[in-house]
Amino acid sequence: MNDQAVLIAGGGPVGILLALSLAQRNIPVRLFEAAEAVNDAPRASTLHPATLEMIGALGLLDDVIAQGLIAPTFQFWDRPTRRIVAEFDHAILADDTKMPFVVQCEQHKIARLGLERLKAFPHASVTFGSPVEGFADCGDHVEITVQIGSGKEIISGSYLVGADGGRSTVRKALDIDFEGYTFPERFLVLTTPFDFAAEHGVAFRAYFSDPDEWANLFKVAGDDGKGRWRAVFPALPGQTDDEVLDEAANEARLQKFFPKAGRYEIFHRNIYRVHQRVAASFRRGRVFLAGDSAHVNNPIGGLGLNCGVHDAMQLAEQLAAALCSQRPESDLARYDAVRRPMNIEYVQQQTIANKKRLEEKDPAAREANFDHLRRTAADPVAHRAFLMRTSLLESVRKNADFDARNLSD
Repeated sequence: MNDQAVLIAGGGPVGILLALSLAQRNIPVRLFEAAEAVNDAPRASTLHPATLEMIGALGLLDDVIAQGLIAPTFQFWDRPTRRIVAEFDHAILADDTKMPFVVQCEQHKIARLGLERLKAFPHASVTFGSPVEGFADCGDHVEITVQIGSGKEIISGSYLVGADGGRSTVRKALDIDFEGYTFPERFLVLTTPFDFAAEHGVAFRAYFSDPDEWANLFKVAGDDGKGRWRAVFPALPGQTDDEVLDEAANEARLQKFFPKAGRYEIFHRNIYRVHQRVAASFRRGRVFLAGDSAHVNNPIGGLGLNCGVHDAMQLAEQLAAALCSQRPESDLARYDAVRRPMNIEYVQQQTIANKKRLEEKDPAAREANFDHLRRTAADPVAHRAFLMRTSLLESVRKNADFDARNLSD
């Protein structure tokens, strides 16, 4: 592989789908991942219609649907009364997209599907257990230092993309600020096979407002296809990991949520810190940031992974156009000019608002929120507009309009 290859640090779904999109455009690509294998810990799983369009363009849609669950609706609940406040149905977007639904497909499955497709391209390589430890922007190419086995190698390429997560080595080496904040409370995720849909009418995606303890519920297929429900709760600030993950405490949380006879079976417990941060720039010279290395957010609304995939698809298109001399290299400035504002407007603002809506303590404000949701769901025009935004279709269409104006100049 020659030194025109695009180099990618990070083998999560964003890095892998970026590599696949470049390979399909006949661009040489080399990806390096620090871990020994794809991380299969419970993480993001929601794929919105706008992202499904992109997954379809990569030829992965049927496989993603087969390994996931279709979720056409989602709900907002008042947790103290266990009543549905409003339900939204993506079917109203049938005239806007060929995929008027959400697919719940765990991100490690998406990564593995992409890896399998990459095997068909001789000009693409993926190396696990090989962290990118440093790099140099040499003006007309980049050079990265990679730990491979017991030694280090210097590898040349045309560009470098840091898709290496929230603690990104690439972003830190560029000395780009990660602007924003970390929430004082951590999030607890409990995975159980209990069927909340059959027993309580909960949609595969559901958000529960509660002034004392908000919660989320969403269903994934699981690796065995039998179905798993993930319940998300805020942990109290100051609690130790042992206190948050305590078996009796977890059982009490779930029984308070939806009481049932007998104990809940819990397959997996996880606790993690949650951030709202955006890199001050998504590009410096021949080095780019994508996915969590460029932006992180709370998971309420399932937008982070989607925005990362959108980063990857736009960046693949622009890099390919520059490398094939279809567009001037200066056109690459559009990546930061578009993706950073899009993340702030459509991901940061929405996820912050989603969390505030669920944790609202003022009774009057809670009722006002509920009334707004009910009116929105009941009005077809408002219903569609709400879903156009939450599904990220609005952001993609806005991006396309920006590109059309820019490319006609």
